[in-house]
Amino acid sequence: MSSPRTPEDALSSQSPPTTDTISKGNAVAPDPNDVFWDGDDDRSNPKNWSVVRRWSHIVMISLLTFITYVAGPIVKPFPPLPDVMKSLHSDNSELESFVVSIYVIGFAVGPLLVAPLSELYGRAIVYNVSNVIFLGATIGCALSTDVGMFLAFRLLCGCAGASPLALGGGSISDMMEPERMGTAMAIWGLGSLAPPVFSPIAGGYLSQGAGWRWIFWVIAIPMGILTAVSPFLIQESYAPVLLERKAERLRKETGNHQLKSRLDRQLSQKRLVVDTLIRPPRILFTSPIVMLLAVDTAIVYGYQYLVFTTLSYIFQDQYHLSTGLSGLVYLGNGIGTVLGIFIIGYASDKVTERRKKGALNPDETLPPEGWLWPMLPSGFLVPAGLFWYGWSLQRNAFPIVPLVGLGVFGFAMMGIFQPVQIYVVNAFGKHAASAMAATAVLRSLVGALLPLGGQRMYDALGMGWGNSLLAFISLGLVPVPFLMMKYGARLRRRDPNLR
Repeated sequence: MSSPRTPEDALSSQSPPTTDTISKGNAVAPDPNDVFWDGDDDRSNPKNWSVVRRWSHIVMISLLTFITYVAGPIVKPFPPLPDVMKSLHSDNSELESFVVSIYVIGFAVGPLLVAPLSELYGRAIVYNVSNVIFLGATIGCALSTDVGMFLAFRLLCGCAGASPLALGGGSISDMMEPERMGTAMAIWGLGSLAPPVFSPIAGGYLSQGAGWRWIFWVIAIPMGILTAVSPFLIQESYAPVLLERKAERLRKETGNHQLKSRLDRQLSQKRLVVDTLIRPPRILFTSPIVMLLAVDTAIVYGYQYLVFTTLSYIFQDQYHLSTGLSGLVYLGNGIGTVLGIFIIGYASDKVTERRKKGALNPDETLPPEGWLWPMLPSGFLVPAGLFWYGWSLQRNAFPIVPLVGLGVFGFAMMGIFQPVQIYVVNAFGKHAASAMAATAVLRSLVGALLPLGGQRMYDALGMGWGNSLLAFISLGLVPVPFLMMKYGARLRRRDPNLR
């Protein structure tokens, strides 16, 4: 029986050193004190969980992602926000924009903490503690009596709410084979990318009918239910933590204190904690792979927030829509986003399956670069959608016309996001959560800061040239997937974070 593949073997064959790569082999290790899975069919391995157990886990994470994302866009500078500021006795326009940005800043800060903690203590405990904090902070927002109190709870909401976003990709990689990851990522992605589109619609009407505080109560009620159910559905899935628990149990049962997990890094507790906590920023600044892809996704993500923070105002001023109706303009992007999520996710799985069947060795793990192909057409569709949206507004076209342009942009955005997420998860394996956190930090910072100058840009350049400027910048990113597909394997071999 052949010995298990090591991370170095995986890299030499241009495959990522994932936990799954290591777990493919089930030969008895030469070291009798080595603790690993009990064969390929070991039911304690999350990849061997039942279909129902794995998908209930993924759906639960998607629901948590949905709720935490709803809390952000539902009080963007859409109709509810002026009511919020007036009720909290503030007319500061910069603070009004900061109410949006501070939540996204929390989304940037949170992953730096929750991702490494999940690699130290496991995914489940981080999810469940974060749920409790998010629920409490949401109730705090509803009960706020001044702007300072409201901003503090919004920041806490963002930090705690970042957990499903930061850990979701890692959780999926814990449970799913690579060729099934596209659909799973699509379900999870729906939780993060649908709320910025559809929640403003609910926020506009809810604020009109019941007042802005009820927006947060409406978020708190389902979040309370999910918080109560989460400990029963979200179980530990991170292989190094599960194997360490198994080793600890066997040490107690056998009295053999030499037993150790095969994935144990053999570091002191202090060194392990420090090394884990600094991993996300280290990956961001030392991995050219992550930096290149993070910049690409950050720009697209920032564009989405920039457009969204001005969309309802533009349509109210230009087409004289009511407060409630102005929320409906987000449907254009929403329909494109939902179509992109499922079409691209389904196509990714089918293409991967076909490539794997056509490979000389069907058991060989496909290189992560094989998942980047949707970025090729999407790189051109992003600027096309922005040109369409901007110039149709500039020409005062019928309202549906610019919304179709936003639909094209939304579809293309998923052609950037989903491949990058799958690539990062497959390339970084057991450190996928930290790598995803690294990309989330830059993305969230751009999403928080870029909208602050959006209205001034449109005032200075107009809708046509303003969105054209964004489109020209995005055209500069078109070569990224070409470069990654050609040189990605070489960059991975040289990346110190993958050794």
